[in-house]
Amino acid sequence: MSERIHFIGVCGTGMGTLAAMLKRRGADVQGSDHNVYPPMSDFLVGEGVRLLEGYDAAHITSTIDSVVVGNAISRGNPELEEVLDRKIRFRSLPEAIRDHFLWNARSVVIAGTHGKTTTTALTGWLLAANGRDPSVLVGGIAVNFDGSYRLGSGRDFVIEGDEYDSAFFDKTAKFLKYLPDIAVIGNLEYDHADIYADMEALRTAFRRLVALVPRNGRLILGADSDEAARLAGQARCPVETFGLSEGADWRAAEVHPDADGVAFELTVRGERLGHVRVPMFGAHNVQNALAAMAAGAAAGLTVGEMIPAMAQFRGVRRRLELRGVAGGVSVYDDFAHHPTAIFETLRAIRWSRPTGRLWAIFEPRSATSCRRVFQADFARAFSESPADEVIIASVFRASLPEAERLDVDELVQSVTNAGRRARHVATAGIPDVVAAEAREGDLVVIMSNGGFDGVHDKLLARLRAPARVR
Repeated sequence: MSERIHFIGVCGTGMGTLAAMLKRRGADVQGSDHNVYPPMSDFLVGEGVRLLEGYDAAHITSTIDSVVVGNAISRGNPELEEVLDRKIRFRSLPEAIRDHFLWNARSVVIAGTHGKTTTTALTGWLLAANGRDPSVLVGGIAVNFDGSYRLGSGRDFVIEGDEYDSAFFDKTAKFLKYLPDIAVIGNLEYDHADIYADMEALRTAFRRLVALVPRNGRLILGADSDEAARLAGQARCPVETFGLSEGADWRAAEVHPDADGVAFELTVRGERLGHVRVPMFGAHNVQNALAAMAAGAAAGLTVGEMIPAMAQFRGVRRRLELRGVAGGVSVYDDFAHHPTAIFETLRAIRWSRPTGRLWAIFEPRSATSCRRVFQADFARAFSESPADEVIIASVFRASLPEAERLDVDELVQSVTNAGRRARHVATAGIPDVVAAEAREGDLVVIMSNGGFDGVHDKLLARLRAPARVR
């Protein structure tokens, strides 16, 4: 009889994806959540996962073999309390991934503050395109796989290494459960202020990841990030580096952007090995491509195999994804929410699209971007970016104490003082404001790690309206 697994908090992106993967592997899977709605509910039903509305102790029956507890679940949840009272075997999401998929796989863990979703999807694609039939688990929708996961029969399991905490009973990073044989750490900057008290606490988590790589494994570090590069001293395995910096083992030279992406000459330990075309924008995606190629090589691919596959990569949704063009205005969606990611995203689009006014529209939504900890960094990111128009929406987590909360008006004033045109506009008013002022040839980049109240589609609808004000 197949294992019967119950998920508490099944509609979280990672939880829902794992539930679907386990169902595909033959488990009997059900899950509950307090807010079961599309698109995740449709996805889970399509995958054959039984959905239970709300949290109820009655959902925890004697037929359940094990429980997966989402990291948003805390004591007081009636299902969790029933699981604890009855001593039913339970695990966190990353523990369940490890136990069901990773012990018998070659685990390729992609970590770092920025770029890990794209690099994970790209590494998985390089392996898949060359017949290695990997399994892949990524924190976004990889267009080549038309989803956030792929189950293969090959040896490799490529997984995005999230540094966020694991569960109410385990506040350590998810990636510490992923048994890395090949670990990529592209960069390291402070983030997740709700989890890590300071930069040293975050460094400690990444040092622990490095300590898990076996002697016969491989550690691949971003040479352009001093924090990441310093982790080499902690390794007990061979180390390789990648980046644009002189001396990087995997290095891009003669980088040339255009309207469809970027191209460069690849050198590996000083030897020029070929011309690479990446259908993505920006220097940060050159770094992601180098990281993926280094990881692919560690898993046995040749450069000759990887270069053609690289040109066929179709990206990840919400990473400078063109949502539409209306009235000659191009509207892009991007997941950027860290100051560095915002700056790199804006620089990337301007690098490949040098003409037309560039609009930067940002919603402070993540647990860290809502806090004052990044006040000066956001001001610097927008002031030094190539944006012509900056619009900052209201802080999503308005319940934060004022002393801890990002001050949007202060941010706008700082960017204005630096010579940029900036303003604070409430989310509901953004589509009307931009539609009234945008003109043909403008580029609008909308940045948030959430849904942003559908601003993208609302703006496109306003831009398509025949009577819109110009």
